[in-house]
Formats: sequence, structure tokens, C-alpha cells
Amino acid sequence: MKDFNGVLFKYFDLGRFKFKRFCCSIITRFMCLLRGINIGTKVSFVGFPLFRRAPQSIISIGKNCGFRSSASSNLIGVNRRCMISTMLPGATIIIGDGCGFSGTVIAAFESVKIGNHVRCGANTLITDSDWHLEDIRSGKLKAVLIEDNVWIGEGVKIMKGVAIGKNTVIGAGSVVTKNLPSNIVAAGNPCKVIKSL
Repeated sequence: MKDFNGVLFKYFDLGRFKFKRFCCSIITRFMCLLRGINIGTKVSFVGFPLFRRAPQSIISIGKNCGFRSSASSNLIGVNRRCMISTMLPGATIIIGDGCGFSGTVIAAFESVKIGNHVRCGANTLITDSDWHLEDIRSGKLKAVLIEDNVWIGEGVKIMKGVAIGKNTVIGAGSVVTKNLPSNIVAAGNPCKVIKSL
């Protein structure tokens, strides 16, 4: 009887998750359409992300991407919604196909480009600015480029001016302030190459 109850609850939870994803995806897709955000086919949402698009800026999301903004949608734990924002006119955020995000914040004052099949662990941050542009201590804007098949661990922060090569893995909690080559494992604060793949 215990096994039967376990199986029953497992399928109930799975059904509830799929229903939530279905409803959130329809509503979010409609809201993105109203805001002029380009979303490819089969993009799914669990929970409601926050999108902000500055006038004359571009947010484009490829097909088969997934966004998890619900606290229980990722078993590591998501402590915030996904937030995708262009902050200035002319800024661009381009996301390729097959990418996954859990509580990820992506903010572009100039340009953030993410390739195909990039995986962002829970509560990650990607930004091309120091923020507070009115403060004289804030440096220049610098674009961010993340190439295909990059795996970004939980809690990673990718800062302005960074380019990350294909197939690279970045360990949890890292702060990436400099370029990383392709096919390596990197971790730390500041993030450094640990080994080649």
C-alpha cells in the first residue's frame, strides 16, 4: 500500500507541475507578445518571470527554452523569479535555442548574447554593467557573450565584458570577471580555470 501511495503522489505531482507549466506558458507568452518580446516555439515557463524591455531595445528568445521562476520548480531551490531586462534604448538580449534558466537574472544596458543549449543553474546573474550609471565610480558598459553548450552552476555571477567559450563548465558560486576559453572547467571568486575537458 505504501508503494501505491508513493506512485500515486508522484504522478499527481507530475500532473500538477505540467498543468502549472502549461498555464504559466500561455499567460507569459501573451504578456511577451504585448511587450514586443520575440519568443520561439516550445518555450516553457514555470511560474511567472519578470520581463522589462526599454524602448527600441530587443529581447529575443530561441525555441525550446525553459524558464523556472517558481520556488519549488528546481530542487536546488529558486529564491527569485527569472528577470530579463533591457535597461537602455538600443540594448539587446539574444538567447539561443534549448537554453534553461532557474531564477536567472539577465540585464543588458548594451548587449548580452547567449548561444544554444546553455544551462543556468538556480539564482544566477548575467549583466553587462556595474549599474548605477550616474555614479562616477561606475565603469563603461561592456557586452557579454556566452557561447554554445556552456553550463553555469548555481549562484554564479557573470559580470560585464566577459566572453565564455563553448562547452565550458562554471562551478557553483563563482564570480566570472574575465574571459574563459572553450572546453574547460572553471570555478572560484574570481573564477579561474581548473582543468581542461
